[in-house]
Amino acid sequence: MERYDGPLDEAVIVAVGCNDCGVWRDCREALDAAVARFRAEGIDVLARSSWWSSLAWPDPTDPPFLNGVVIVRSDHDPHGLMQALGRIEEAFGRQRRQPNAPRTLDLDLIAHGRLSSDLDGLILPHPRAAERRFVMGPLAEIAPDWVHPSGGRAVDLAETATVGRDAIAV
Repeated sequence: MERYDGPLDEAVIVAVGCNDCGVWRDCREALDAAVARFRAEGIDVLARSSWWSSLAWPDPTDPPFLNGVVIVRSDHDPHGLMQALGRIEEAFGRQRRQPNAPRTLDLDLIAHGRLSSDLDGLILPHPRAAERRFVMGPLAEIAPDWVHPSGGRAVDLAETATVGRDAIAV
């Protein structure tokens, strides 16, 4: 875990998750490799949470998830960053056959600075991030005082999140 000490109003936050290790030994190895790949896409990782384990959502009978959060710096605008994250997912074998199916890699742009709007279908901040403990918990580790644009610090949102209440740092 690396705590973020930069300006929180400029934080670009990406959630990272996996519940199908694909060609990797396990999800931890897959997530470490994915984060290492960010640099090749022009994305610098400034801080990374520990990995958090949780039951799959919405179907807890699917394999459990390993999740985390990174704070990054990039010259990409939000759409360009989403494209870069999509290329990384594709390189890791991500397939989008059905919603919420097990996945080799899931990268979600949670926030891009203080942008708060619908940017041609890209809604920032991520519309469901504040209710997900497996996002807010890891974010609270590295940027506890980050404030969601609709209100609430990451550390407080981690406590009140309703989805993934079983998420714990591992």
